[in-house]
Amino acid sequence: MSRPPLHALQGFVAAVRHGNLTRAAESLNLTVSALSHQMRALEERLGYALLARGARGVSPTADGQRLLERIAPHLEAIADALHPYAARRGQVLTISLLPSMASAWLLPRLGGFLSAHPDIEVNVQSQTGVVDFERSPDVDAALRVGRGQWPGTVAEHLFDDELAPMASPDLVARMGGIDARPLPEWPLLGDGDGQWNRWFAQAGQQPPSRYVAVLDDTEAHHRAAAAGVGVALGRMTRARLLLEAGQLVLLSPRRLRTANGHWLVYPERSRQHRGFTLFREWLLEQATAYAQSDGSRPG
Repeated sequence: MSRPPLHALQGFVAAVRHGNLTRAAESLNLTVSALSHQMRALEERLGYALLARGARGVSPTADGQRLLERIAPHLEAIADALHPYAARRGQVLTISLLPSMASAWLLPRLGGFLSAHPDIEVNVQSQTGVVDFERSPDVDAALRVGRGQWPGTVAEHLFDDELAPMASPDLVARMGGIDARPLPEWPLLGDGDGQWNRWFAQAGQQPPSRYVAVLDDTEAHHRAAAAGVGVALGRMTRARLLLEAGQLVLLSPRRLRTANGHWLVYPERSRQHRGFTLFREWLLEQATAYAQSDGSRPG
């Protein structure tokens, strides 16, 4: 017989000690159905019943009791051996997010969290892909842009984003000033997804017949605008540092609210992570302050 899975044996011990599958599943961060499936699979593998199920919960059968007495000390020894590593794990926090959100929003604030919690080590993974928490168990949470619909995760809304036309001071000077010409006469950088059409419709204006360039990446828009190539319909959250540094200026006070917001996304297992618990509380406070201060508006 091949070796029975360790997680199933852990589930069996938890079920016996709690005397209840619901409480045992909660202690293991599992659903009751998942734990029940583990128990049935283990019983089929061993060839005999381990648990007697009744109205008041579960209890070990005679065979189950003998198995418990043989394996419980070994599982406890493994848990004791791993304890120092588990303690260290609670001090290391890994966050996944877009490179633009890391540089423009999280990193300028992260020093405050690290100063308040010097024992926590934060690993920031800047990546464009959506992390799969099942395949990446070392990643504890992610900052994502979307509508909060990621199956199998907890998603907490942080704040929304807005779009506004922005350009470099050099381009503004070449055009004769912000109010020198109607915006459709400026060299506009197309977004490829119709956001400009929505902005002009909201402003009661006709969009231009053509764009000087069409870019499919938000950061490319910001960089091209800062280089004087044209006017970007930039994301206020991610362009804030460029605006504050004077590399970009706003051409209109009108904003277009995006359909996708910013979210903190994490698997259920992260609720047991001390570092994540502290980070989550801090992040929600930062997001609330940012939204209340009209964070999309520099100055």
